[in-house]
Amino acid sequence: MNTPFIRNHQYNLIKKQVGQLQHACNNGADPKVIEAVELSVQSKILDAFPGIHEHQKEVVEKVIHLRKTEDFQHYLQSLEPYLKEFTPVSGKQINKLFPKNKKLKTPDLNGVDYRRMSYLGWVDIATNKLFLVYHLNGQLVGVQGRFTPANKGICFLCNGIGDVALFSAITKSKPANASPDYYKAIGNYLCVNSHLCNQRITDVSTLEKFLSAVLY
Repeated sequence: MNTPFIRNHQYNLIKKQVGQLQHACNNGADPKVIEAVELSVQSKILDAFPGIHEHQKEVVEKVIHLRKTEDFQHYLQSLEPYLKEFTPVSGKQINKLFPKNKKLKTPDLNGVDYRRMSYLGWVDIATNKLFLVYHLNGQLVGVQGRFTPANKGICFLCNGIGDVALFSAITKSKPANASPDYYKAIGNYLCVNSHLCNQRITDVSTLEKFLSAVLY
């Protein structure tokens, strides 16, 4: 039985590394250069799986010695049974995360491929707010913030260049002697298209750090 263990961001990282090795092979690089790229790819992939089991290591290490385009494609396809899905959420669960938003418009969850999702994000145009839902430390959490469209830029989550917006969320924590009117907002540029962002994100540590700063 193939037990899923590869999360979306890890799969994206693998695809990115495979692409680099394939590029070196397709462009007729010197065998020693290809070998160096191969070792780098292997190292970066394994670093993305701390505490990996031996069987899991054997699965991802099959990237070694691939040289032809069809071999790379077959390798990526062979990983699909091991993709670990983002634990599905319901509209009811989402509403519980944002109890003050009585007219919250939840996203359409029909047909969502949770295997290709690191976080759930959507924009409510009516309120000009952006919402993020994520499983942090085993708990489902949600953050909302002001959504201000900007020009093309770099997303702080996936580091991709594209259409971004300034996402500003107010933190829940306050200094001990803070006045009743005190608030602190944390802002970052985020992809407008969360689906595209989920296709590119290769590391969730920045996302988890942001959520922790806002929630705790």
